Amino acid sequence: MTQTPTAVSPDLSLSAIPALLAGEGLPEFAAITPDQVKKHIPVLLEDLHSSLGAIEGQLEEALAADQPLAWNTVMDPLHRLGERLRWSWGVVSHLNGVCNNTELREAHASQQAAVVAFGNRAGQSTVIHRALKRLNQQGGLDATQQRILAAELRDMELRGVGLEGEQRQAFNAASQELAELSTRFGNQVLDATNAWTLTLSDPAEVEGLPESLRGLLAEAARQKGEEEASAEAGPWLLGLDFPRYGPFLQYSRRRDLRERLYRAHVSRASGVGEDGSDNGPLIERILTLRQEQARRLGYANWAEVSLASKMAGSEAEVERLLEDLRQAAYPAAQRELDELRACAQRSGAPEAADLKPWDVSFWAERLRQERFELDSEALRPWFPLPQVLEGLFGLCDRLFGITIVAADGEAPLWHPDVRFFRVNDAADGQPLAAFYLDPYSRPGSKRGGAWMDECLVRQRRADGSPVLPVAYLVCNQSPPVGETPSLMTFAEVETLFHEFGHGLHHMLTTVERPQAAGINNVEWDAVELPSQFMENWCYDRATLLGMARQWQSGEPLPEAEFEKLLAARTFLGGAATLRQVHFALTDLKLHSEWAPESGVSPEGLRRRIAATTTVLEPLPEDAMLCSFSHIFAGGYAAGYYSYKWAEVLSADAFSAFEEVDLGNEEAIRATGRHFRDTVLSQGGSRHPAEVFEAFRGRPPSAEALIRHSGLAPA
Repeated sequence: MTQTPTAVSPDLSLSAIPALLAGEGLPEFAAITPDQVKKHIPVLLEDLHSSLGAIEGQLEEALAADQPLAWNTVMDPLHRLGERLRWSWGVVSHLNGVCNNTELREAHASQQAAVVAFGNRAGQSTVIHRALKRLNQQGGLDATQQRILAAELRDMELRGVGLEGEQRQAFNAASQELAELSTRFGNQVLDATNAWTLTLSDPAEVEGLPESLRGLLAEAARQKGEEEASAEAGPWLLGLDFPRYGPFLQYSRRRDLRERLYRAHVSRASGVGEDGSDNGPLIERILTLRQEQARRLGYANWAEVSLASKMAGSEAEVERLLEDLRQAAYPAAQRELDELRACAQRSGAPEAADLKPWDVSFWAERLRQERFELDSEALRPWFPLPQVLEGLFGLCDRLFGITIVAADGEAPLWHPDVRFFRVNDAADGQPLAAFYLDPYSRPGSKRGGAWMDECLVRQRRADGSPVLPVAYLVCNQSPPVGETPSLMTFAEVETLFHEFGHGLHHMLTTVERPQAAGINNVEWDAVELPSQFMENWCYDRATLLGMARQWQSGEPLPEAEFEKLLAARTFLGGAATLRQVHFALTDLKLHSEWAPESGVSPEGLRRRIAATTTVLEPLPEDAMLCSFSHIFAGGYAAGYYSYKWAEVLSADAFSAFEEVDLGNEEAIRATGRHFRDTVLSQGGSRHPAEVFEAFRGRPPSAEALIRHSGLAPA
């Protein structure tokens, strides 16, 4: 008999507890209001401080009496304490990303300092630090426990446990300020993105736009009060969120409007937009504080702090990878730009001699159609979201032996668009995990991009009962319009597969210790392995042709279109690689070389790097750093290179399937189970190099990535 997973069945005994303080089970999102955040987070923190004090007292007594320590009397109580805060503050942070509004922002900001202060206190507890060192010295731990303990000791050092007096006070004050600045940075990017709109009312202004985009722009206009707006007659509301911005640059024949849109996008949150927000001063302050924090901890710069917990051994090792990729990509990107100019010239376009950044996407689409007869917009009808999900879930069954079933109505939601699914083992029907899917763009309240986050982590309660993992999967793809479902671009399909890879890493772990379950304790530059690995399956014949069917007729994607997608896979691969190298090297150098006294602004340093990592010079008003949320409002500071580092791992992992023949179903299933039992199962319980070798049988090689990117020598 199949048992209902405790992770996705909230305990009814929690009903009397305020929703924000439940601490376990699925959150009651609708009940978690800004007022509750302001009222109950202080109550939670007061209780946590008291509980932490009690743990410290017990450990102090044990240390003084020279009593032996045990995992279940040290690490387990500390984890349960931290999990209460992770659960409650995690829900607030999640809602701040997907249901952002002024009241919630203010509530979040009002409690952030106190949350950071508690983290600092726990991370800087000398009693706990001594207890962990004693536990480590005693021995008798298994390999997973040793790795968890080593990581915790390292992280406590990075949180300033070794600092005292004024140094500790300064460190904690800087930590508080950095958290506040990070939140403010992200909010200002969202505000700047939302503040800029342009109403188009003349049909000539939407010339060249596909019907789906005109429908999306008309829908945006209706949401702003233009009740009669339609795809055919307008008006159409243009905006800077990617579902409107990206396709407009790709298809609009109005070069003047493309330029206007592009200039607005690259200058977001730089003080020139309609909302006036300026992240420039925040950037300098964040970088300065990080540099000061690094020196307090005994490191030369923040890059060294970041790399202390990464798979890469040194900044030099990262730079070697980036330089290898740059050398392969730069001449390819130059050739690609020349090809775009030639395409424009063949069309008699006046801009052919002086191609600008707002022309690149437009002529890239023309060249793609010319070279491959592939119209990416025309493929949308073959990728309605329900069918893409069916194909994705079928692939997961094929590779990993899991069954994914819709469970709508069985879990509280934060928005009507959100769906809920359960994950079961296909062999015996046993529940493994669950996940939420929030697929559509909501420019007014949802931050851009796509991400996976933890709702519940695999672990066991104090009474031994299991908690199964639950993931948040969030995308920002084109929403349904009227009776038409969400028709996805191929890029949106790849994004969904990418985020689902993160979700699989979180959900299919078999590690019982939560500190190393799923993505926990996985080095940041290896954590993208499963996500980038999953993207490769978008080009697998069985996977793609199995899910790509015309949403009205059910007609399968023609074989010729599939072949075009394969042929176009490495189209502009040089430019794509060089773009990532530019971002990664900029991030690394900002956190290793820039200083207030360096005599150059952060943007100035970025432009020096651009000289060898871009083939079109950035515009004077290009303020990309002001919206670079990954490193200033996310977790990628001095770690953006991780995308390329992990792509080496993911491409090599996928090549294991290529080597056994993608058409050999038995071998593919066996290799998929091996991937599940190593990469997806072992989480952070082992070093990623060991996990990779357990799957591949050897260390990683960059050969597959260079080949997949189309940069291998002919």
